[in-house]
Amino acid sequence: MFIEILAAGATAPQNQFGFWEAMEQGGVIAWFTLGVLAIMSVSSFYILFSKLFEQNKVMKQGQAARSSFWKANSLKEGAAKLDKNSAYRQIVDDGIKAEEDHARLTDPVEAHDWLHGSLDRSQGLINSKLATGLPWLATVGATSPFIGLFGTVIGIYRALIKIGIAGQASIDAVAGPVGEALIMTALGLGVAVPAVLAYNWLQGRNKRIAEDLSDFANDVLGYISSDGAVKPSAMKGGAPAKPATAAAAKPAPKK
Repeated sequence: MFIEILAAGATAPQNQFGFWEAMEQGGVIAWFTLGVLAIMSVSSFYILFSKLFEQNKVMKQGQAARSSFWKANSLKEGAAKLDKNSAYRQIVDDGIKAEEDHARLTDPVEAHDWLHGSLDRSQGLINSKLATGLPWLATVGATSPFIGLFGTVIGIYRALIKIGIAGQASIDAVAGPVGEALIMTALGLGVAVPAVLAYNWLQGRNKRIAEDLSDFANDVLGYISSDGAVKPSAMKGGAPAKPATAAAAKPAPKK
């Protein structure tokens, strides 16, 4: 009995309708489509992880700026406490440079407008750098389903040709091409969905970073325009003053 089972297993037909078998039946077009989708998928995940690393770095720089920068006595002293390659250090340095350049202008320009434009330009450069790579994620999310659909169309076309040659739609004749078509559809969707999710997530994080940079730049603008008199309210007097108690607020009785 055992020998008969082994003999039956030895003579059992191999699976002719697996993934690699379907790809081999698809030929050059199937392999080319698979290669394009693989490149798009790998590049999408590379952009996702590299952008996450970059965003986390900028967020940590923002925490450092909020905790130490405004405790300094001047912008230059505060800038020295920030990392040299910090995005927040760039805004401060650009603000200081804009203030120095305004004094050299021969054409009268409102100082507030000049500083505001310089800080806006600085923020724009940072936001533009953070946005690099995101258009590729959007492109992958929009086009990979159609690349998979191309493979699907080719697979269905091959199935129809086999049906025409065989004269009948037998399962063994069309299983390979139809399987190839379904695989291409699934691969296209499998590449598109992570790319779209990553794009939306990274865009949302970039928006929060841009808002934080804008708030910081406004604080820098207020500090420069007021010669250091205006600081973020949380940093003006250190710890907030304790409210007076009812007993202390009550006037002393007259004698």
